[in-house]
Amino acid sequence: MPQNLELKVRVKSHRRFLTHLKNNNIPFVSQLNQKDIYFAYDNGLLKLRIENGKYSLIKYNRNESGKRWSKYRILNLDGDDPYDYLKDILRIETVVEKKRLLYLYKNTRIHLDYVKRLGYFIELETVLTGNKKEAAREFNFIVELLKLRNEEELRCSYKNLIDSLYDSD
Repeated sequence: MPQNLELKVRVKSHRRFLTHLKNNNIPFVSQLNQKDIYFAYDNGLLKLRIENGKYSLIKYNRNESGKRWSKYRILNLDGDDPYDYLKDILRIETVVEKKRLLYLYKNTRIHLDYVKRLGYFIELETVLTGNKKEAAREFNFIVELLKLRNEEELRCSYKNLIDSLYDSD
C-alpha cells in the first residue's frame, strides 16, 4: 500500500509561500477544483474525490501522533456519475470543497489550499518512493524552505475541521 508523509498548517494567506516557491523555482503544476465526499467507514477514512470532472475513491489511514505517515489506496472511477451510484449505497458524513494550487518538488506535493468555510492552508505530501529516511529528508527540506517549522501543525483531516464547525453550531 502506498505511503506518504504529511503536514497541514492553517495560514492567513498564500502570498509569502507563493514568493518562496517562485524564488526557489518550484514548478506550479495546476489548479485543482476538488470536492471530497466522505462516507461512513470504520477502518480509516473513505472519500470520493471529484477533481476537475474526474472521480477517484480514496481510502486511507493515518497515524496522527508523531510523524504523520499515511497509507492510502486510490481507485479511479469511470461511468456516468460515480457519486450518484455511491450515495445510494454508502452513508455520506461530510463534504469538503476546496481550490488547490499544486506545486511539485521531486516526490513532494505542495498544496496551497483554500477550503470553503475554513480558509487558507498549506499541505505537504511527500510520497515514499525509497526509504522513509530519504522521504523525511526531502520533506524536512521543504518544511525549512517554506519556513513552516514554527507553524502550528493540524493533526486532522479537513473532514474533521468541517465536522467541528457543525459540532459548535
